[in-house]
This record gives sequence, C-alpha cells and structure tokens, in this order.
Amino acid sequence: MTNRAKMIVDKDFIVGEVDKRIYGSFIEHLGRAVYGGIYEPDHPSADEQGFRSDVLELVKGLDVPIVRYPGGNFVSGYNWEDGVGPVADRPSRLELAWRTIEPNLVGFNEFVDWCKKANTEAMMAVNLGTRGPEEARNLIEYSNHASGSYWSDLRIKHGYKDPHNIKTWCLGNEMDGPWQIGAKTAVEYGRIANETAKIMRWVDPTIELVACGSSGLGMPTFPDWEATVLDLTYDNVDYISLHQYYGNRDKDTKNFLAQSLGMDSFIQTVISTADYVKAKKRSKKNINLSFDEWNVWFHSNESDRKIEPWSIAPPQLEDIYTHEDALVVGCMLISLLKRADRVKMACLAQLVNVIAPIMTENGGAAWKQSIYYPYMHASLFGRGTVLVPLLKSDKYDSKDYTDVPYVEAVAVHNEELGEVTVFAVNRDLDNARTFDIDLRSFGSFRVIEHIVLENDDLQAVNTAANPDNVKPHANGNAKLEQNGTIEASLSKASWNVIRIKLQ
Repeated sequence: MTNRAKMIVDKDFIVGEVDKRIYGSFIEHLGRAVYGGIYEPDHPSADEQGFRSDVLELVKGLDVPIVRYPGGNFVSGYNWEDGVGPVADRPSRLELAWRTIEPNLVGFNEFVDWCKKANTEAMMAVNLGTRGPEEARNLIEYSNHASGSYWSDLRIKHGYKDPHNIKTWCLGNEMDGPWQIGAKTAVEYGRIANETAKIMRWVDPTIELVACGSSGLGMPTFPDWEATVLDLTYDNVDYISLHQYYGNRDKDTKNFLAQSLGMDSFIQTVISTADYVKAKKRSKKNINLSFDEWNVWFHSNESDRKIEPWSIAPPQLEDIYTHEDALVVGCMLISLLKRADRVKMACLAQLVNVIAPIMTENGGAAWKQSIYYPYMHASLFGRGTVLVPLLKSDKYDSKDYTDVPYVEAVAVHNEELGEVTVFAVNRDLDNARTFDIDLRSFGSFRVIEHIVLENDDLQAVNTAANPDNVKPHANGNAKLEQNGTIEASLSKASWNVIRIKLQ
C-alpha cells in the first residue's frame, strides 16, 4: 500500500459539458417539505406569500438550477386543478401516497412564484397514475399557452397574465412500483406516456420530456422496463429517469462509502439499454439520463412507521445526516459528473426537511445539514467541462464491492473563468492520503483554495442548537510543486475541493 494517489487530466480529453441541471433538487407535497419547509405564513421570516425567507436564502446559497415538483409518489394521485385559483375555494383531500391530508394551500402557481424567488426553474411532473393525456394537455395549456383558450384564459383569470413557459416535464413517477397509485406494466406505461408526450408537444413543441425508468436498480424488471418503455416512447421523449437511494443500515461504513460504485454501474446499464434501443430503431438521437431522485435515505425509516395517518404535514422522512453521509453524497456527485456526457439532469431528493440538505423548526430556525456542503460545492464550482480522470489509487474490497479506490476524484474545467476544480473523497477511515494532481496540458497555474470537510466523528450531525458541528474549512494544504504538479494531503474520511486558477 503506497498511501499515495494520482490523477492526470488533460484539457483536450473531455467527458462532456456539465448541464447545470445536474445540480437540481426536488420538492414534493410530502412531510414538511412544503408546509413548514418552504411555506410557513406564520413564521417571522415569511414574505407576503407565506414563503420562509430564511429557507429561500439557504436555497439560493446552493444555486439550484431546477426543482422537480409536485412529486414523487404524491403526483400519481394529484389533481392539479385543486391547487390553482382562490385558496379559499380549494379542497382538502386525502393524500393516499403518504396517508396525510393535503390542504392545497400551495399549488402550481405559488410554486412557480417560489421558483422565481429562489432563482431556479420548475421541473413539473404530470399524473399518469389516476389520470392521463387529457389532464396533462390541460395543465400544459394552462401553464404555457399565451391566451385565447379555456385553460390559458383561466390562468390569466387567476392573476398570471404571462405564460409560465415551463420547459421540463416528467411523464409520471415510478410507474413500475407496486406502491404507486395507478402502477402499470411497462407496456401500459409506455403506451400512455407516449400518447401524453405527443399531445403535450402538440400544445408546446419546445418542451423536454422525461419518461419514467425503473424505480431503482433493485426492481425485478430492471432494465427490461427501460428497454420496453423506450421502445414505445423513443421518438417523443428526451430523457429516461433513474431513482436510487443509499443507506448504512448494517453500520458498515467501508461498504457504505463504496455504494457510489453501484451508482456508476446503474448509470452505465441505463446508458447501454438506451443505446440498444437507439440501435434497434436506427435512430440518430440519443436518449439522455435524468437521475431525478438520488440521496442517502435510511435514518428515518423506523420513526416514519409510527406516524398517525391523516394529519397535515407530519415530520416524515426527516433523516438527520452525519459526516459519513456527506462523504457518500460527495462520491455520488462525482459519479454524476463522471458521466456528464449523458447524465444531463439530476435531483437531490429532496430540498427541505424531507431527506434534505436544509432543515427547519416550525416557527424557528433553519440550518444546513452535513450533506449541504458537498452539494453546494459541486453546484458552485462544478460548472464547465468534465475532464477524463486518469486516476491511480490503492483499492479495498467491501461486503458488496471489489476494487474500491480509496481516493475518488474528478476534475471540471471552467474555461470562462479560467479555473479547474478537483473534487476528491478520501474513503480511507484511518489514514490521510497524499494526492498528486497532474494538469500537464494547462501550462502555469496556482492553487486558489483547498476546502476540506472532515470530522473525527463519522456520526457527527448538525442541529438547530449546534448548526456548525459539521462544517468545511479552507485550511487544506494543496500546493504547487516544482515539477508542475499539485500535491495535497487528503485527511482521512474527507471531502475535498481543490480550486486551481489557470495563468
């Protein structure tokens, strides 16, 4: 074991351009994501629409480019018309996906308003569980058609003269899952998704559409589902979705930190399946990937079983994230970047309170969870072109994975800013590791800063009382060597951001 890792990158050897939407997130009508999360009219920071300004500031700090809405499992039983028009006239409904009451105080137009305040765009999902092409057609007409039709004029009547012009739409959610309201076979879903795509494009030909992939790589129908769905929808959709969550129920940190290798394999299998359908159809068009649900999720499973049904906005899926969770999120961000040529959208699920980087107290504070930081760093500094990472590192084996590199890393070149940013995770739980970065094609450069997220306690968390317990510092020791390489010591169990200015 050499205790030393090395990465070579060349400006002419690229993976692909980063679509900024790879740093998207997700707000579902679930738990306290909306009510008590982004929206709390009685909160001291609430604006004139009831949105929490403190939460908005934390969201803006992430520079989130797109947010998926309104679900999730929720959307498969949702009537979008319940959430528009005068709030006093909106019905309360039994919400069957999460067994709560949905008061419909926040709906489509309010969410679009919130997106503008958060400097983000909306990724809308349509209900293909209990509803179908007709309702999706009506919604996109309401949203995107200028005027002169029933639904567009209704939007104007509701106070929104200009169309919302939402460009990205998801055709349902996890339709293969037996837990899903209105679950379908691949053929059933592929047919209704294709007809919905056709009719939505007839209303607005400029939109992009995401077909549902498998609900996870563990589904027994994966990847046959993708092959069948794409065979039926290929000409009318642009993306296929991926969903996957990761956890450490067995308290096996080495295996937990290796789970991004499973994410790598998942991405590659979906790319291969999409390209198989492309070849079968003799198509010139690529189907790209929308990894529109990903995160660590396991901490809250037990407490969620104890929630009484039919309450409004109970504290569901409120994982409290540890330092080791942040390392796994960092590894997953690196996995997404390594396939930036085909992964063009991704959504950290979710954004506030529900398996989220941001937590709130009702009536009280908002704070950053440990996973906020790698997500923020990648979003702020990971824009540009991903370079092919030629990485050499010692490896280990875990319960489910072999040849796991101790150092996981990727580099992004932002030509406009004249910067290269290296993201690196040291999976070694016991030792710091020396990391050499060879930027041989870039000429002269200097290190701007080396940000480190480290903690002696892998289970350390942030709370309202101690919101800075897990927090990065900029005291990393990356430095330029005389031979023109950069050398850094990566602390044990750490997330690292090394920012380099090109001269």
